[in-house]
Amino acid sequence: MRTSTIIAVAIGAGLAVSGCATSSNTRDQIVKAPAACEDVTVQIYFEPESSEVTSEGQAVLNQASLQAKSCKIERVRVMGLADAVGAPAANLEISKKRAAAVTRSLNSTGLPTPEFDLAAAGQTGAVTAEGDARLMRRRADVTIELSNP
Repeated sequence: MRTSTIIAVAIGAGLAVSGCATSSNTRDQIVKAPAACEDVTVQIYFEPESSEVTSEGQAVLNQASLQAKSCKIERVRVMGLADAVGAPAANLEISKKRAAAVTRSLNSTGLPTPEFDLAAAGQTGAVTAEGDARLMRRRADVTIELSNP
């Protein structure tokens, strides 16, 4: 039994050494470069007639901020939108409030940004040419433009 254990250890050691001797891995093959910083785009949805960021929306913003942490943030674009229910002026106002609420929430995540571009579309584009309401328009679209540090 002792001889078989010694032989097994010897074979294992021989394989390990021969694997090291024939390995042609270089540092560049072993150490991987960090992933390139790519823009992050998310959508934050709101309850009807509300501009309050939900807990789900905050979680999405937290994740987007985390993704951007190791990158240089060039700019953050936030577009507030509304559906076609209600008066156009009221929808434009709520879409502005949604964009502002998302910006405040992003700031609370500690996202360092040199520039925020805020825009509001109100209900513009909320109805198709055929007269059908576009779904999921109670939202803010957020794009974090990133580059490598």
